[in-house]
Amino acid sequence: MRRILGRGLAVLLSVAAVSAPARPETVGEGTPEAAAPRGVIPVPVSDVRREGTFRPGEPFTYAVRAPHGDVPAAELAACLDGLGWRQAGKGRPDLEIGIDPAARGIVPEGGYRLGGAVEEAYRLEIAPRGIAVSARTAAGAFYAVQTLLQLTDDGRAEEIACRTIEDAPRFAYRGFMIDVSRHFRSVEFVKRQIDAMALFKLNRLHMHLTDGAGWRIEIDRYPRLTEFAAWRPYEDWQSWWEGDRSYCEADDPRARGGFYTKEEIREIVEYARLRHIEVIPEIEMPGHSEEVTAAYPELGCHGEPYRDGDLCPGNERTFEFLENVLLEVMELFPSEYIHIGGDEAGKSAWRDCAKCRERMRSEGLKDVDELQSYLIHRIERFLNAHGRRLLGWDEILDGGLAPGATVMSWRGTEGGLKAIRAGQQAVFVPGEFCYLDYTQDAPFTQPLSIGGYTPLRKVYSFEPVPAEMTPDEERLLLGVQANLWAEWIPTDSHYEYMMWPRLMALAEVAWSRPGRKDYEAFRERALQASEQLRGRGYAPFDLRTEYGERPESLAPKHHLAEGCPVSYATPWHGNYPASGAATLTDGVLGGWTYGDRRWQGFLDSDMDVTVDLGRTMPVRYVGATFMQSAGPYVWMPREAEIYGSEDGERFTLLATVHNDVPPACPYLLFKTFAYTGETRARYVRYVARSGGIPGGWLFVDEIVVQ
Repeated sequence: MRRILGRGLAVLLSVAAVSAPARPETVGEGTPEAAAPRGVIPVPVSDVRREGTFRPGEPFTYAVRAPHGDVPAAELAACLDGLGWRQAGKGRPDLEIGIDPAARGIVPEGGYRLGGAVEEAYRLEIAPRGIAVSARTAAGAFYAVQTLLQLTDDGRAEEIACRTIEDAPRFAYRGFMIDVSRHFRSVEFVKRQIDAMALFKLNRLHMHLTDGAGWRIEIDRYPRLTEFAAWRPYEDWQSWWEGDRSYCEADDPRARGGFYTKEEIREIVEYARLRHIEVIPEIEMPGHSEEVTAAYPELGCHGEPYRDGDLCPGNERTFEFLENVLLEVMELFPSEYIHIGGDEAGKSAWRDCAKCRERMRSEGLKDVDELQSYLIHRIERFLNAHGRRLLGWDEILDGGLAPGATVMSWRGTEGGLKAIRAGQQAVFVPGEFCYLDYTQDAPFTQPLSIGGYTPLRKVYSFEPVPAEMTPDEERLLLGVQANLWAEWIPTDSHYEYMMWPRLMALAEVAWSRPGRKDYEAFRERALQASEQLRGRGYAPFDLRTEYGERPESLAPKHHLAEGCPVSYATPWHGNYPASGAATLTDGVLGGWTYGDRRWQGFLDSDMDVTVDLGRTMPVRYVGATFMQSAGPYVWMPREAEIYGSEDGERFTLLATVHNDVPPACPYLLFKTFAYTGETRARYVRYVARSGGIPGGWLFVDEIVVQ
């Protein structure tokens, strides 16, 4: 079959073919086809099918009409040349692209919130005599080309069904975070993902460049960051984490890791820019800085290597270091935002540090949270003075939010909503929907991971705008992002396996109107897209083999205690309440992850609850299921004690069930601790003893009585 789009980027950017419809068809909302025009991810605002087909010439020709001297238009033409297309001579081109900043009628109706939608909007018309693209900017025209590449199956279609597509994004910020600290990724790997991101109209690449696992960017002022802190004497992160967590010299034969030179960073940034993707660097502070304090121990509170994971905010040299690093970072990244991390700082050393205590006294700070806020505020002023804006994880709210900071909300959306209600901007990245390091299918079918369960359907179901959000608040929500942390992902193929197709789902959440979404239709397109990516050397998860949710969770569990009241001698943890006091008798069993709002969590404590059955009755079985997931410190109970009582005062021990699952087992496991016998009881007391591992969790889904 002949190709119309040729070589190069076309190989990377196509997704799915569209065959000609049997009759003209207007695709409107309210039908499956309306929700998912076949072959296009993300689904456009409007897709109207027309009669007929267009048969392009050989070779495929194009013309770009734009104001004289428009550099982005010239760059678009160069990109089209890279596809193997040919600029048209005097004859009619197969594709005519018109870029006019004053053009009208491009943005479809529908009340788009952000002015940026105008800049990225396009109109694509496929008629029997040719293809026409209208856009106000080169970005809009570029996205029209991505749609065309999908519709033509990367140019393999000999004829293209006629249709008119009008499209514009829902959110201005449509992002993906790549973690290159835990496991370093090559320049070529990053560029490959940029190619695929561009196809699905994502426009922000957030690079997590520094963390305790390794420093990944060349800084001339501090050479030890890349001579030493970029290298580990271990094959992978897991071995390093479970070992002595040391670093080594670059020339050590055991050294594993790497870093990007300044030239390589410039190469990535420029490659992304030409595909209308802005690269945002993240330099972690004050926490997740073990590699920094190992290389420059004077920046920690103790002044000793391997003692501190947090930078010392009482030390003026810390600010000298951070500002010098950021100056070099800003030379390389022209991005509006600089991400400073701000998450999960331990802060414990600060309480005993004389410099930190003096800083708190002199600045009138009441606690270590305000001390962190002092650091964040100071860094924000520095960035603002250099024309940049601060972006940080939602922990930057602790102690008071910096006045112009943008919050990237990962612990749910609450932090982002708090920032928005204070009049500041936010990006939503809730772990429940947007963390792609979580398992995407039944864990026993998947590679080892940190845990959790976020299938394609879950990502696709994310609705960023809550019903109670006002229009003014909605304008402060910049958009959404998916994060892929790499602790448990040592290889490139494994990384792509975790990215695709779930990142396609996030792309549709970020771009498409909610009323245009339909999961089943999307899944079919994702199947096509995944196969296309696989054919080009990517390694996506195979949706065709998807096992799905834990079977026990798919139907209600009816039993004698269903709906009965439960009293708690030990409280559940506020972060994992599930359905509160109704959780353990609601007839709903948990799925593959403790984060599914069905499992109830207890941190560093026993679970001690009593169920009132309402009347004395024969009881032959009492059981509860627990999970173990070593990565997030979820453990089986050491033992379970099960009691029965007729009066609620005098309890008889019915059974003690000991755990036989070792904590060292790395896989997700489920175990039911149960009594089986013959007794009579109105009250059932269930005590699950903590395994005694500090920071350990117990998770339980239901107390079943039969």
